[in-house]
Amino acid sequence: MLVTYLEASRDLCDTNSIIFGAALAVCRIIGAKVPTAGRATGQSSAIPAWRKRIEERIEKARALIGRLICSRSGNNRPRIVRTVRMAFAGTNVSLSQLDIMQKLTERIDDLKQRIAAWGKRIRRYTERSTRFNQNRLFQSDQKRLYESLKRPMASGTGPAL
Repeated sequence: MLVTYLEASRDLCDTNSIIFGAALAVCRIIGAKVPTAGRATGQSSAIPAWRKRIEERIEKARALIGRLICSRSGNNRPRIVRTVRMAFAGTNVSLSQLDIMQKLTERIDDLKQRIAAWGKRIRRYTERSTRFNQNRLFQSDQKRLYESLKRPMASGTGPAL
């Protein structure tokens, strides 16, 4: 099968792609791990790990808020009930209490406050990182720093000096 593809290849780039695909297929068949460093798929490393972790927490909290709101509006599906029980795990709140609607509302508000705090943390860390990089650029190449500051101001989104 590889011979037919190689005969049909027009240039070195096609040949390289065919051989890489064949090697990748063989690795998958035998169960060998393929390193992803240096490939185009490894581009996600530009986002810091701390930011990914905080964004995952925000995602999970938003999903939990959605299920708690479903429960508060009367949805009693087993998956929703199980999620509500997990949300109140470790507390002495049971779903059979009379003030469960109030407890649900309080938990939703608490999660919303946590999401806001995590968002502020991301913003604060990003601003600190930007300041750090600008200070370092100022030390090494002031001209490039001022050009980078001037560029966003032309579009009206940059900081005022």
